[in-house]
Amino acid sequence: MKTWLLATLLLCAGPAWSQPQPVDPGDAAARFDRMSEEEKAALRERLKQFKALPLDEQARIQANMARFRALPPEEQARIRENLQAFQRLSPEERQRVLAQWREFQKLPPEQRQQVRALMREYLDANPDRRRQMMENLREWRSMTRDQRDQMRQRLREMRERRGR
Repeated sequence: MKTWLLATLLLCAGPAWSQPQPVDPGDAAARFDRMSEEEKAALRERLKQFKALPLDEQARIQANMARFRALPPEEQARIRENLQAFQRLSPEERQRVLAQWREFQKLPPEQRQQVRALMREYLDANPDRRRQMMENLREWRSMTRDQRDQMRQRLREMRERRGR
């Protein structure tokens, strides 16, 4: 958890990371020279924390940074926006989101794919459809385990009838 937050800080926290990153080390050095002393001190502290990590964790973070830099600028911007939205959450909300993420990571790959597809469907939906989807979710959550199992069985039967 701590290393994930550190990686996030290294990737996107602070003014130095709010813009696309240069590939040329000379550009990075020039940008470092333009930083305030406070920004430089914060960056040095993050570097010190990074160097204190185990080598395998450092390698994982560096690989993630390389993957990030290889993304198209639009995707990088979307990731930065998501991170900024996450940072605006209250500490309790952040903990809830992180707990949900850990639960998502525990799912088998095929279930994670299903969740991603549902999320894409939700994000692509018009406002009326989104409201209906949220109402369906609230209704689902209010059901008992037996009611959910019965609903799943009915849905399976409906799919089987359509497939015949």
